[in-house]
Amino acid sequence: MIALREVARHVQLVLTDRTALTEGRSYGVFSPLTWRLADLGAKHAFLRAGFGWGHMPLAMVQQDIETGELVRIRVETYHPHVPPLAMFAVYRKDAPPGPAGRWLIDHLKPLLSG
Repeated sequence: MIALREVARHVQLVLTDRTALTEGRSYGVFSPLTWRLADLGAKHAFLRAGFGWGHMPLAMVQQDIETGELVRIRVETYHPHVPPLAMFAVYRKDAPPGPAGRWLIDHLKPLLSG
């Protein structure tokens, strides 16, 4: 585990959302030293070039980790979680869901009301 104060001393490569949805917000940014990139491929190339550190989908960097080109780090105070997601089951009254749809709705209800 790496201390948060340690990662804050290094450049963090951050993927920028080009839409207005997250304007003015930062997610998973731990360093005041950031380089913002608009392309995940460019971020991957910058990581491989050693320009900084950052979050990446494991599938994109798995081979780099296996060959030692990149190293997986864990920040001691970072506990990733999936934010709540609003879900709705919408269907016409005269065409209710079939068995699979009903099963899904029945299994999601307890998770959403808990």
